[in-house]
Amino acid sequence: MSIAILFAVLFYAAAAVLVGGLALRIADYARTPAPLKIPTTPAPTTRGGVALRLLREVVFFESLFKGSVWTWIFGWLFHASLALVLARHLRYFTEPVWGWVALVQPLGILAGFGMVAGLAGLLGRRLLVDRIRYISTPSDYLMLVLLAAIGASGLAMKYVFRTDVVAVKAFFLGLIRFDLQPLPADGMLIVHLALVLALMLVFPFSKLLHAPGVFFSPSRNQADDPREARHLAPWAADLDRS
Repeated sequence: MSIAILFAVLFYAAAAVLVGGLALRIADYARTPAPLKIPTTPAPTTRGGVALRLLREVVFFESLFKGSVWTWIFGWLFHASLALVLARHLRYFTEPVWGWVALVQPLGILAGFGMVAGLAGLLGRRLLVDRIRYISTPSDYLMLVLLAAIGASGLAMKYVFRTDVVAVKAFFLGLIRFDLQPLPADGMLIVHLALVLALMLVFPFSKLLHAPGVFFSPSRNQADDPREARHLAPWAADLDRS
């Protein structure tokens, strides 16, 4: 039970950091002025077109595909696989398990391999492509290694070091209901959860914030209509009136 208490405290703290940090960063993004009209052309000229462009960017990584097909392959493979893996893990937080979550379970297992493969490709890109290696920082490598370690440890628990998934689900349902339950003291499970905790803690302060940041990028969320409407940031409008 001591392990359960430790991880319960850590998960509550990490969840607070993750949610609070994301809220602060998103609020900061929202407050940041965009004084210039700088959509990347060719750009849509209507709000509907902007919404469609953002949808294509978020779902298909359109600009990345135009920039580098190989980077797009590895990047899209990782993100799509991660989405399926996260969907599969919802079974640990729901009772009864939602129907669509049950349906994605087989795909979620295969996605674990896709996630690791995509990260391996992105890591190889940073190591082997000179211009990318030149601009890479230690944190870039750390994030890729951390995510790959989470995926690899998850696969290890599935195929090598099996754990009591019923007890694991009871533990996380207990966290949601504030009813602490025992957590299996399996080594690989502890490693996997510790890595997830580390990711939750560093996420709001890392480059992984490009996830919500894309919605606040002026080059993506602005319509190309400078002739039709004057672009004036709120703070600039106050100066203009004075």
